[in-house]
Amino acid sequence: MSEEEVKNDETCIQRDREKIFSHRFDHGANFWSTVDNRLIKGAPFSTLESVSYLYELGELEDSEVTQEIAPFIWQSWHNDGRFQVAPHATIYPCQTAAVALALLQLGCSSDERLKVTYRHFLQIQETDGGWRCRKFSFGHGPETLASNSHPTLNILNFFRYFPDYQQQTTLNRAVEFLLSHWETRLPLGPCHYGMGKRFMQIEYPFRHYNIFYYVYVLSFYQYAHQDKRFLAALAVLETKCENGMIVVERVVPELAELSFCQKNHPSFLATKRYQEIIRNVAQSQIHLPKG
Repeated sequence: MSEEEVKNDETCIQRDREKIFSHRFDHGANFWSTVDNRLIKGAPFSTLESVSYLYELGELEDSEVTQEIAPFIWQSWHNDGRFQVAPHATIYPCQTAAVALALLQLGCSSDERLKVTYRHFLQIQETDGGWRCRKFSFGHGPETLASNSHPTLNILNFFRYFPDYQQQTTLNRAVEFLLSHWETRLPLGPCHYGMGKRFMQIEYPFRHYNIFYYVYVLSFYQYAHQDKRFLAALAVLETKCENGMIVVERVVPELAELSFCQKNHPSFLATKRYQEIIRNVAQSQIHLPKG
């Protein structure tokens, strides 16, 4: 990349940051929140989503916003490790995962409270290996007995921020649960997560269950690296690249003002995530026994 291209990217990143911050009070309170401190209200510029966009645009650990917003989000934490995203709301694993990921992105990985959340997730892991929110918006069909794929992916993403996650062999069961979904493709869990046309479209930033996020998270788990199902998913993702860059295929219209995730255009930042995938897999192959 030339010096001029780097400068252009830096200018675009700064403009995107400013645009995200311009929505900071849209919902009536500070930090993209509502007056009653709802963390997921107002998509796609909710509190948690806005943190994730800023994280993609650059590390937040030493920024002024971290010093202000992390304590605000911590107000939703419970002593058992769960997070409550709205007053008097039922607490679900998917929401706890979303809040915990935001705090990790804000640089809170060493906070003892997240270690409580770590243990909480291990305690509530389902027998099929995943995690399940008992909210039955689609009735009680047999598919709802399974775990939810997207929350499971988010929780695996949460675990990989901790240095000992590869030694937690029970997480291999969660990886296996997701790899099995690659075979069935059918709607799964109480929230009916499937692998249809929308799943196969690259969405960035990571907001929903899609092939890019699926391969990205699994690439951090050595258990997946030599599995034919993971390699098949990776091969599909590779076909989505143009000149080595990831092209965004799906994004909500409200994010069209942001340059780093323009639909049908290559994204420099999405490509950085793709390059992480390649490095993760390559690093694992280095340590594989020969023969």
